[in-house]
Amino acid sequence: MKILVRPTTTPKGSSWQVCLDQHAVSFRSEAEARRFVTVLEERLKAPHVLPDWSRRIAS
Repeated sequence: MKILVRPTTTPKGSSWQVCLDQHAVSFRSEAEARRFVTVLEERLKAPHVLPDWSRRIAS
């Protein structure tokens, strides 16, 4: 996943965007945007347990 932090200007004023591939999320400040990226990257790097579908009982 490509993550990009960039400033942006809208009719309401300036803000910051975090772009995740083709999806953009807006923030009021660069600090908020960078905190979001930090949390996102931590969650992406965290170990994930996949369900054991072989133990699932068919109904």
